[in-house]
Amino acid sequence: MATIQSKDNKTIFFNYFKSLSQTPHRLRKRMLATWTPDQELNQVRLRSGADMKRKLKWYDLVALGVGGMLGVGVFVTTGPVARNHSGPSVFISYIIAGISALLSSLCYTEFSVQIPVAGGAFSYLRVTFGEFVGYFAGANILMEYVLSNAAVARSFTEYLCSAFGISDPNSWRVEVPGLLQGYNKLDFSAVALVLILTFCLCHSTKESSILNLIMTAFHIVFFGFIIIMGFCNGSVENLVKPTGLTPNGIRGVLDGAAIVYFSYIGYDSVSTLAEEIQNPPVTLPVGIIGSVFIVSGLYCLMALALCVMVPYNQIAEKASYSMAFQRIGWKWAGNIVGAGASLGIVASLLVAMLGQARYLCVIGRARLVPSWLSKVHPSTGTPLNATLFLGLCTASIALFTDLDIVIEIISIGTLLVFYLVANALIYRKYVLTSKNPPFPTLSFLFLITSCAIGFSISWKLEQQWWGLPLFGGIIMVVTAFFQYTVPCLGPPSEWSVPFMPWPAAVSIFLNVFLMTTLKMLSFQRFAIWGLLITLFYVLYGVHSTFEAEEMGMKMAVNEVPNPSIQLTKLEV
Repeated sequence: MATIQSKDNKTIFFNYFKSLSQTPHRLRKRMLATWTPDQELNQVRLRSGADMKRKLKWYDLVALGVGGMLGVGVFVTTGPVARNHSGPSVFISYIIAGISALLSSLCYTEFSVQIPVAGGAFSYLRVTFGEFVGYFAGANILMEYVLSNAAVARSFTEYLCSAFGISDPNSWRVEVPGLLQGYNKLDFSAVALVLILTFCLCHSTKESSILNLIMTAFHIVFFGFIIIMGFCNGSVENLVKPTGLTPNGIRGVLDGAAIVYFSYIGYDSVSTLAEEIQNPPVTLPVGIIGSVFIVSGLYCLMALALCVMVPYNQIAEKASYSMAFQRIGWKWAGNIVGAGASLGIVASLLVAMLGQARYLCVIGRARLVPSWLSKVHPSTGTPLNATLFLGLCTASIALFTDLDIVIEIISIGTLLVFYLVANALIYRKYVLTSKNPPFPTLSFLFLITSCAIGFSISWKLEQQWWGLPLFGGIIMVVTAFFQYTVPCLGPPSEWSVPFMPWPAAVSIFLNVFLMTTLKMLSFQRFAIWGLLITLFYVLYGVHSTFEAEEMGMKMAVNEVPNPSIQLTKLEV
C-alpha cells in the first residue's frame, strides 16, 4: 500500500513539474482570457454545486451596506486622523473620501446589474481585462477584507474595555515579551468575536441579515445620541483652537482623506450578494448608492461632534469617542459609547465577513484557488468552506497584529481595486459593448492615469505648483474630447451610470491621487504582497485554470456522440 502511495506521489510531482515547464505557453493563453457575462452567470456559477438562496430585499441591502461601513471607519480611524493629520477638518477628509467612494460605487452599480454574481470586482475585471487582472484585484480585495476585519476586531476589544469603564485599551490583551513591537499583544476577545460571527454566517445569510438589520437600527440611534450630545456639550471654539481648522494645511486634509477611505470599505461587499437578492437591477443600485450616501452624512456629523467636544490635539488615538466623553466629565456616556461602538463593530464585521467569503467562493469557481473553497452548502445556501477558511485567517491575524501596521496597506489595496473597476467600466462601455476599436479608449485611459500621476507628483513637490493647473486642465480637455469623439452605442441597459465618461474619469483621478498620499512603507509592503500573489498565480493559478478549461473542452466534445453527424445536421 505504501509503495502504491509513493508511486502516486511521484506521479503528482512529475505532472506538476511537467506543467511548470509549460508555464510561458499557459500564461500567454490564460492571462488575458475572458469570460462573457452569460458564462459567469450560468456555466461558472454551476461549479459551486448548489445555488445561493435569493432571500434579500432592497432594505436588507441598504442595511447591510450601512452596517458594513458605519462601525469600521468612524470608531477606528477618526481619532488618529484628526490628531495626526487633518485636525478639526477631519470632516472635510471624510467628504473628499466620500465623493471618491460615491463615484466608485456608481461604477460598481452598472457592473453589478449587468453581471449579478457574487464575485464583485473580481468578476467585473475578469470579463473585461482578463483572468490575471481579475485575480490580482480579487486577491487584493481578500487581503483588504481579512486585514481590515482583523484590525476592526481588535478595536472591538478597546471599546468593550471602555464600556466597562476601563481606561487602558490594552488591559484585556496578553502581552508576550520577546515578540516584535506591534505583534506582542495577544487579543483573545477579538478572536472569539471573529469565530462566533464565522459560525453565524455559516448557518444562513437571511438570518445574518436580520441580525444586522436590528443592530444597524440601534447603531443609527446610537450615532444620533453621540452627534446630539457632542454638539450640545462641546464648543465651536474647539474647531479653531489651538492652531486653526487645518493645522497641517490642505496637505494634511488630503493625507487624512486617503486614510479614512478605509472607512468606506464595506459598500463593495453589497455587490457580492448579487446572487442572494430579489430583483437585482433595482435592488443593487439602491443598496450600493443609498448606503454610501447615508454613511457619508453620518461620518461627517460624527467627525464634527468629536472635534467640537475635544481640541484635536487632545483626542485619544484609541477608543476616541469614549475618551472624549470622559474628558468632558460624562463617564457614564463614555461607557454607553463603548457599548454602542462595540455593537457597531460587530455589525461591520458581520457584513465584511459575509462579503469576503463570497469573493473567495467565486475565485474558487474560476479555479484560481482550490475548488473546494467554491462549494455552496445545499441546505444553508452559504459558501461554507470559504467562510470557515477566511474566518480562521482573520482570527489568526486579529490575535496579534495592531491596527497601525495594516491600515495603510488596506487603503492602497482598496484604492487600486476601485481604480481598476473605473477603468474597466470605461473600456467595457466604449469598446466591448459599443464595438469601437480599443486604441482610442486605451489611449484615453493611459492619458488620464498619466495626468493624475503628474498632478500627484506636482502636489508632492511643493514648489512645482504650475503642474496642478496644467495636469488638471489636460484631464478635463482629454475627457471632453473623448466624450465628443468616441460614441457610446451599446444596447440599452436597465441601469447605466449617467454623464459618462466623467464619473469614471474623476474616480480614476481621485483614486490615483489618494494612493500617492500614502507613505512609502505602504507601497513597499504592497509590493511584497503583489509579488507573493503573482508567484501564486504563476505556480498554481494559471495551471489550475488551464487544466480546468482543457478538461471542460474534452467533456464538451464527449457529449456529442458523433461530431461529424452533428455538423452535417447543422449545415442542413
